[in-house]
Amino acid sequence: MTRPSLTRPALTSTGAILPRPTGWQGVAADWSSDQRAFKNVSWGKVMMWIFLLSDTFVFSCFLLSYMTVRISTTVPWPKPSEVFALTIGGKSIPLILIAIMTFVLISSSGTMAIAVNYGYRRDRVRTAIMMLATAAFGATFVGMQAFEWTKLITEGVRPWGNPWGAVQFGSAFFLITGFHGAHVSIGVIFLIIVARKVWRGDFDRGARGFFTSRRGRYEIVEIMGLYWHFVDLVWVFIFAFFYLW
Repeated sequence: MTRPSLTRPALTSTGAILPRPTGWQGVAADWSSDQRAFKNVSWGKVMMWIFLLSDTFVFSCFLLSYMTVRISTTVPWPKPSEVFALTIGGKSIPLILIAIMTFVLISSSGTMAIAVNYGYRRDRVRTAIMMLATAAFGATFVGMQAFEWTKLITEGVRPWGNPWGAVQFGSAFFLITGFHGAHVSIGVIFLIIVARKVWRGDFDRGARGFFTSRRGRYEIVEIMGLYWHFVDLVWVFIFAFFYLW
């Protein structure tokens, strides 16, 4: 008969399950049993979840601060439909650039999901192509955001003021969109790095290097997917609170 274990059901030599330990050993067994669900989770994935959780707190603080300032200020807040309008063919179209940016970023979430799926299948060519497509979408988003910043700066928007109303508008806009844009830019860089390694077959050969020390470790593609989906989700909240409110 085997010795009772605190982390998994104790078995006899014939495979029968022993009764649950009593007393303090039973309490310890109950509290420690859930760790089995995390034994097969890699440190890379765990650390990414921890990072995303901490980043969630940061973005939440930014958005809550923005909403507090927006509600408490006595000076009229600029209307997003006017501030973020583009003149095309002599007509002012509100939020057209923001709508395109949102469409591009949400589309990149789809290509990233496809890349993760191909990564599970060990299809390195299609995985790399989809990751590069995701990076292209992200770079396009950052480029359009740079155009948006340039347009507003030429119109007089600054972190300390703007010509349309409340002075807090400029600081809130540049801080929130800039912080998110930095996340997208970093994601694009890492997507290109990982896609290059996937394309060269570093994961198949187990080539030593950044992210590729273990053979067949395509899990980094999934980890990049977690990061990218988080960036897309944050933009949905920024779009709702900053551009539609």
